[in-house]
Amino acid sequence: MTTPQPISIRRSIADLEFLSDRTPETTHEQSAGAFGRLADYRDGGVFVAHWAGWSEWERHPVGDEIVMVIGGATTITFLDDGAEVSNELRENDLVVVPQGTWHRFETPDRVELLAVTPQPTEHSVARPQ
Repeated sequence: MTTPQPISIRRSIADLEFLSDRTPETTHEQSAGAFGRLADYRDGGVFVAHWAGWSEWERHPVGDEIVMVIGGATTITFLDDGAEVSNELRENDLVVVPQGTWHRFETPDRVELLAVTPQPTEHSVARPQ
């Protein structure tokens, strides 16, 4: 067994590149420096990210996702029986995204966040039906 070591979330976010203009069409290669994997966790990982803009729709078919805002703010929008339901997340806010729920982020200024994300993740540029 390897002894677990503490990970500084602040330092990990500081090491990221700020992605100032994320769009649903932003590729993995274009955004790679704005996202970091801190640790493996179950069938996914613990991630940090730093961006502004908006994301594509995504969902996680095998488990819930935990999202916590470390700095800045973002609006998370869920699809709930075909309706879009939005909630603002500010520094130190946390939300649990239920398994299989389509969601996306709108971030006009900037957000620094931590996510515990199961894999695989499904993505859609267009709003899912």
